[in-house]
Amino acid sequence: MPQPLIERYRDYIPLEPGDPIVSINEGSTPLVEAPRLSERIGAKAYLKIEGANPTGSFKDRGMTVAVSRAKGRGAEAVICASTGNTAASAAAYAVRAGLTGAVIVPEGKIAIGKLAQALIHGARVIALEGNFDDALVIVRELAERHPIELVNSVNPYRIEGQKTAAFELIEELGGPPDALSIPVGNAGNVTAYWKGFQEWDTSPILYGFQAAGSAPLVDGAPVANPETIASAIRIGSPARWEEAMNAFNTSRGRVAAVTDEQILDAYSWLASNEGVFCEPSSAASVAGLLTHGLQTVDGMDKPETVVCVLTGHGLKDPDTALGTAPPVINCVNDITAVEHAVFD
Repeated sequence: MPQPLIERYRDYIPLEPGDPIVSINEGSTPLVEAPRLSERIGAKAYLKIEGANPTGSFKDRGMTVAVSRAKGRGAEAVICASTGNTAASAAAYAVRAGLTGAVIVPEGKIAIGKLAQALIHGARVIALEGNFDDALVIVRELAERHPIELVNSVNPYRIEGQKTAAFELIEELGGPPDALSIPVGNAGNVTAYWKGFQEWDTSPILYGFQAAGSAPLVDGAPVANPETIASAIRIGSPARWEEAMNAFNTSRGRVAAVTDEQILDAYSWLASNEGVFCEPSSAASVAGLLTHGLQTVDGMDKPETVVCVLTGHGLKDPDTALGTAPPVINCVNDITAVEHAVFD
């Protein structure tokens, strides 16, 4: 059985000696070769399938560390703002730790699979008349007013847990990839990967991709009303803005935008060509490479290996899947009719 990531990388995670380990055996997610994607981009491509974490997204990596530290500090409750995945993860780890969980989500802007997770784990879910950025402002103030642990990516222990994905890539590949392609929303994950790479003395090129309707890092200014089908990256003012831009610049990479159409094309293409079902926001990492290619600055060799981070499972957002997939074929109860339906 794989070790929980805190035990696996204990020497790299700054928990206190008496802190409990609150775990659901997160980490150790699959790294899958993507031969058809490799053909299209002209480099050896891999998919890091973070949807294989216990609640179906990369958020579990940071949540195990943040909630372990919260429990160790004597917290009785945790709170977060969320577009969905953080809510699901925080709710699950709060239960595991015996803590109360509360989440604030943008009203009508959360995928049904993520909402269902937060509710079934017993979290108090508040639908805010506003967007994620509004929700984050409120939870930060609540955490200052009350003895409740904020577990958004502004919490440094979230970054400490999420950086372990970089360690895994280095171990699995026998060295760092030449490049990493990653969706960017609140920018905590790219910050964490870069921290992990740096701690292991490596520096792959980082390619970050935002949705065109929610691309503050690309635009160079906050987006007041971010809009995109990729709800997990529908964030107009990333909390880790400066750290993320430092990572892109230092790695000699870039951040660029992809349209919703390009995201959905990559989302469907991955499912029908690589057999991998991710949520729409995850597909931004692939859409970006298909749209912009493996661009480099002057004097740099083109990357020969690239890892695309798929941040969440496709079942997080079943409505989008059903809205883009081919329809179910209705058929009468007759073998000849079924033959025609299957083979014609």
